[in-house]
Amino acid sequence: MKKVLVLGGTRFFGKRLVELLLQDQDSEVTILTRGLTEDSFGERVTRLAADRTDEAALEQAVGDTVWDIVYDNICYTPDEAAAAVRIWAGRAKRYILTSSLSMYDPQPEALAETDFDPWHYPLKSGGKTDISYQEGKRQAEAVLLQTADFPVAAVRFPIVLGTDDYTRRLHFHIEHVLAGRPVGIPNPQAEISFIRSDEAADFLHWLGREGSAVTGPVNACSDGTLTIGGVISIIEQITRRTAIVQREAAETDQSPFGIGASWFMDTAKARSAGFSFLSLSEWFPELVSSLTHSLRQDQ
Repeated sequence: MKKVLVLGGTRFFGKRLVELLLQDQDSEVTILTRGLTEDSFGERVTRLAADRTDEAALEQAVGDTVWDIVYDNICYTPDEAAAAVRIWAGRAKRYILTSSLSMYDPQPEALAETDFDPWHYPLKSGGKTDISYQEGKRQAEAVLLQTADFPVAAVRFPIVLGTDDYTRRLHFHIEHVLAGRPVGIPNPQAEISFIRSDEAADFLHWLGREGSAVTGPVNACSDGTLTIGGVISIIEQITRRTAIVQREAAETDQSPFGIGASWFMDTAKARSAGFSFLSLSEWFPELVSSLTHSLRQDQ
């Protein structure tokens, strides 16, 4: 039986990943969290409780077990990555880090994995209060890929959406349009990538099995892009309301998608390895429709 550990598996795409892993007849699934969020896995999983940022507690929790796959959805800093390198030295056969589109700087063309090179990025230490989210993710990749004695894949996800999105980023836009509130969007023509939460989980699951030969950074997003203005247009069509779009707005009305320049990814590496992504143009309107229906019922 394969021993699989998931760090952060009780909500959003992490929860969906655990559900997929539990369908594998050859896997024993363990989740590690702080123990603050209830889950629906029952006796199907083993649970470990530790604060991800407390290296001693984390090491004690995982013990001497040799893990076939470690999924790390909650590594945000070089200090956390360095602790992982020490703790799982000789104890991880494969390590899959959830990384981010945020590590790239925006550009007009599709971003490929080579646009940020973690193998030659200067390393530095730091925690969440010391560095930005972008730098934290860059450093986490760099530390793991440069110093770990186990194979590492770093999955660069864009904004993840779904009915289960606890950050409610797409909800924000629909709610504002329904309420007639302005939405601050500095550049409506900026293109952006998205991925659906179940698709993100599917990709992580695939990477641990069929995609086991993939190492290093790998982009993962749905096929196609949307402009931020296109997002608003779809919401207008489905809600049958006209959005109030402003280039500048109060902080509470600023779009979570309000990027100043295009920021989207190329997925040739993942596709050449055999993964087929969903079509963004097909699922995005369906998600907007589902969320709109739910929000109207709550009014």
